[in-house]
Amino acid sequence: MRFRFVHAADLHLDSPMHGLTARQPELAALFARATREAFEALIDEVLAREAAFLVISGDVYDGDWRDYHTGLFFAGQLARLSRVGIPTFLIQGNHDAESQISRKVTLPPQVHLFGTRKAETLELPELKVALHGRSFAERSMSDNIVRDYPPARPGWFNLGLLHTSLDGRAGHASYAPCTLADLKARNYDYWALGHIHAAEIVATDPHVVFPGNLQGRHVREAGPKGAMLVEVDDGAVVALTPLVLDKARWAHRRLAIGEAATLAEVLARVEPALREESAAAQERPLALRLTLTGETSAHDVLAANGQHLRAEIQAAADRVSERLYVERIELSTSPPRTAPDETLGFADPEGLLAGLEAEPAFEQAFAGIIEEILAKLPDEVRQAVRGEEIGASLVEEARALALARLRRGGSDAGSGEAA
Repeated sequence: MRFRFVHAADLHLDSPMHGLTARQPELAALFARATREAFEALIDEVLAREAAFLVISGDVYDGDWRDYHTGLFFAGQLARLSRVGIPTFLIQGNHDAESQISRKVTLPPQVHLFGTRKAETLELPELKVALHGRSFAERSMSDNIVRDYPPARPGWFNLGLLHTSLDGRAGHASYAPCTLADLKARNYDYWALGHIHAAEIVATDPHVVFPGNLQGRHVREAGPKGAMLVEVDDGAVVALTPLVLDKARWAHRRLAIGEAATLAEVLARVEPALREESAAAQERPLALRLTLTGETSAHDVLAANGQHLRAEIQAAADRVSERLYVERIELSTSPPRTAPDETLGFADPEGLLAGLEAEPAFEQAFAGIIEEILAKLPDEVRQAVRGEEIGASLVEEARALALARLRRGGSDAGSGEAA
């Protein structure tokens, strides 16, 4: 028997978008709607592909609802499938664990939520599909729950739903940890995993798959996002097709500008790169982080005129598309290597500043500056940004500006920041 199903995870419906609100409210509004629009696109694909069923491997929500609109939207979209007889199977993850969600909305009759007490099996007898899964009761799930999953049903297509960090992935907390060997020991045909926001086919015998999250929410979730279409024939997976469903996109572009000697030459290299990134986003709203790299004689000018640089690059972005926003500009450039200038009174400007940030007095004063910055940010931005990221960025910008002035003999080289 041949059939197909769609595997999605980590919808994070109505999750706030981080890094845009304070600077670009119009674009932030487009991104804010993106999690819902991506889910609508998912339901459209399930219907268009005539999938037999949909599985969602946890984190439908981003936490407790502000009001009932989030739950009503989710139930309403699944009702589109239920009305035509397409079932949905889902588990709760760490963000939408049973203890996290205080409000409830009755889900459509064709929606099946796995319980929290133990792993259980639900069946689709007409397809000979056995689905095994367990929801999180609490946000913190530190146990390896896979070992308690039901045994595979002989002669059936066995599918496991699990929200897990597996054996660890960078940037993700450890939840329901397990190994690939643990999964293979259950003898299932497909493991529909959730929690890791980067799409990954972990194994193919059996298929162990993270589809990634449906919609990127910040620059660390850059690139296309979506779900996985799975083709099954005679009880075996025969094809996997990524479905790109995101409705707004984040990107990080590293651009070498080593041959540029002036700001104008830098900008001449930046605009074509912006056009490439905008084209790759295929008319989606795009928030782009741009990192300039290379050894360039324009380094001092860029470091000393960060606000002008940012304004010019955003103006270039506006020429490319009204849906393109430069989220941050990072300078990873350096000046051309030259012989030390003894006339400055010191031979090594870099050495003069080396290790300054480790000095106790500097650390104490700088910590106070970071706290002051965080206190001025909107709540949703403050919850998303990392103090160490802000600190590292400011230290590097200050170092670049100081070096520029030292190399000019202490003259005033201007001021500004790039990010």
